[in-house]
Amino acid sequence: MTPQDILSLSAMPPANPSYPRGPYRFVNREYLIITYETDPEAIRAIVPEPLEPDGSGHVHYEWIAMPDSSGFGSYHESGIVIPCTFRGEPVNYTAMMFLNDEPPISAGREIWGFPKRRGEPRLEVRADTLTGTLDYAGERVAMGTMTYKYQDRMAPDPTKRGAHLRKTSVNLKIIPCVTGGTRIAELVAYNLTDIHMHFHFSGAARLHLIPHINAPVADLPVRRVIEGRHFKADLTLPYGRVIHDYLSPTGASE
Repeated sequence: MTPQDILSLSAMPPANPSYPRGPYRFVNREYLIITYETDPEAIRAIVPEPLEPDGSGHVHYEWIAMPDSSGFGSYHESGIVIPCTFRGEPVNYTAMMFLNDEPPISAGREIWGFPKRRGEPRLEVRADTLTGTLDYAGERVAMGTMTYKYQDRMAPDPTKRGAHLRKTSVNLKIIPCVTGGTRIAELVAYNLTDIHMHFHFSGAARLHLIPHINAPVADLPVRRVIEGRHFKADLTLPYGRVIHDYLSPTGASE
C-alpha cells in the first residue's frame, strides 16, 4: 500500500473502512424530542467551557429513527442535547448519544466528536402512543411517550420549516494520542443542510430516566416536562468546523 493509497482511505480499518467519505444524506429521519426542565447545577456540571448554558434550565431528550442513511444503513439513536450559547450565539450541545450501529458510532466520534456509545434505542408507534426506549447492557435506562399526531405545528411558511434543525450544533471532540496524552481536544460545530420537513407535531409527553453508571442520562433529572415534538425530515450532515481548540494557548481554532 503506497502513501497515496493510505491518504485516499476514508477511515479505519484500512482493509474495510467503517464508513465512506461524506457528506451524508438521511431520508425519512424521524424524531421524538421531549423538552424538560432540570437542575441548572446539573447542566453546568456537564457543559464544557467556554460554552454557557442558555439559562432556561431546559434539556432536549431525543430519539431518532434513521431508516435510510447513506454509508451508515438503518439504525436508531437516543441521547441528550442541551441548549447553550457560544460567544453569544445560540447553539445546541450534544451531551450523550447511544446507537445500535457501528459505522455511525465510528464516524460520529472520529469526524465530529459526537459522544456516541453502543446502546439499544428504539422509536416506534405502539397503538396510539409514540414510544421511545433506551436499553444499555440489557437494562432499561430511558422511556419517553407522546400523544400520536395530536397537534400539527408545521410552519405555514415553507422557508421556516425545519428552523429548529438549522440551529448550530456543537460537540466536544477528544482524541487520545498513542503516547498517552491528548492529541485533539476541541469544540466542533456543524450545521445540517438541505432540510426538507415531512411533518411536525407537538403534544403532551412523559419522560422516565433510570440511573445507570455507563448510561448516565438520569444525571440530568426530570423536574418538569415542557412538551414533546414528533417530526420527520430529510437532511444532509456535512463536515464541520473547529470553533475552540483546548490545546491552543489562546483557544483559537487556527
